[in-house]
Amino acid sequence: MIRLGVNIDHVATVRNARGELHPDPVYAAKFAKKSGADSITIHLREDRRHIKDFDTKKICSIKNLPVNLEISTNFKIVKIALKVKPDFICLVPENRKEITTEGGLNLNKNKTKIKNIISKFKKKKIRTSLFINPSLNDVKISKEVGADCIEIHTGRLAHLVKSKKNYSKELNRIKNSSILANKLSIEVHAGHGLDYKTTKILTKIKQIKEFNIGHYLIGESIFYGFDKVIKNFKKIIKKK
Repeated sequence: MIRLGVNIDHVATVRNARGELHPDPVYAAKFAKKSGADSITIHLREDRRHIKDFDTKKICSIKNLPVNLEISTNFKIVKIALKVKPDFICLVPENRKEITTEGGLNLNKNKTKIKNIISKFKKKKIRTSLFINPSLNDVKISKEVGADCIEIHTGRLAHLVKSKKNYSKELNRIKNSSILANKLSIEVHAGHGLDYKTTKILTKIKQIKEFNIGHYLIGESIFYGFDKVIKNFKKIIKKK
C-alpha cells in the first residue's frame, strides 16, 4: 500500500499572514487524516516562518495521527523533536534565506553529525528519514549512517516536467537511487514540488512507498477543496 503524506506547512503560512488563529494547522491535520491522508508532515524551521512550536506540540500529541516532523540538524531543534516524540523524523537541509528547501542534505560534509542525531532518534524508536538528492553515493551514505528511510528530492524533476523539458535523465537518477536504496533495505519516499502529473510519473517507480506533498496540494485546495484534492492524489497513488 503506497502512502500519502500531506504537508500542512502552508496552512500555517496563511494563518501567520494575519497573526491570528485561523486557519488552524491542528484542525487541518485532523481534516487531512479524515480525508484519507496516511500521515501529516510539518516542518519546524529554525526561523519558525510557518509551523510554530505550539503547533508541533499539539499536532504530535493527536492520537492515531502519524506525524512526520521535518527538522534541520540544529541542536535546539533536535532537542525539541526528541521532546515531542513524533512518529517519524525527516532530516532536511535548511538555509535561512531560501524560499523553500533547495536540495538534499550534504551528507559528505555532515556525516558524523547526522549519524549521531539518527542514533538519538533510534533510541526513542522514532523512524528517521534523510532528505537527499537522487544520488547513488548519498544512498550509500544514508545506509552507512543508519537511516531507516530516504526521501528523494523531486524538485528538479517537477521543474522539468512543468517546463515541458526532457526529464528522462532526472527520472532515471531517481529510479536508480530508489532501486539501490531498496536493495540496501532503506525505505524510499519522494517529495518536493510534486503535482498531479509528476506524482503520476513517479508511481511507475515501484520502490517508492510514500509521497509527501504540500504546496501544490494546499494551492489546489483553494479552488477545489482540501478533501477533494487529497482524494485525487490518493487515486493517482493507488493506480501504481
